[in-house]
Amino acid sequence: MFRTMLVNDNRYFRKLVKDTLKSQFPARDIVEAADGVKAFPEIDSHPPHVIFMDIRLPGGNVLELTRKIKSDFPDIDIMIIILTIYDLPEYREAATRYGAEYFVSKSSIATDEISTLGKSILLEKGFREDGSDEQIL
Repeated sequence: MFRTMLVNDNRYFRKLVKDTLKSQFPARDIVEAADGVKAFPEIDSHPPHVIFMDIRLPGGNVLELTRKIKSDFPDIDIMIIILTIYDLPEYREAATRYGAEYFVSKSSIATDEISTLGKSILLEKGFREDGSDEQIL
């Protein structure tokens, strides 16, 4: 099963993203964390395929967490999507430098964009569109 992690201190935003992903990809397993401190043990015990992470979180620097995830799990292809209301060029550049694959502005994100991005990632990773664990060969 395709595993997704949502790391955001705003539970309403997590719910919006989770509900959107679950409605489009019912077989997807989605776990949540309110901050990086709570996220890392979950990542360590059950690495997700993709992480949607707010750039500003209590309990740590998300860019450093991105770098740590990429260095601690070099053999696992964990895709990181940074979500932010701070759509600044220096943040985009740093996110890319630290290993994030996507940098998405929260101000422009809509549920259809979440669905489109979710479908694209599933297909890129070789999963079926519903997120089921039967990978397409």
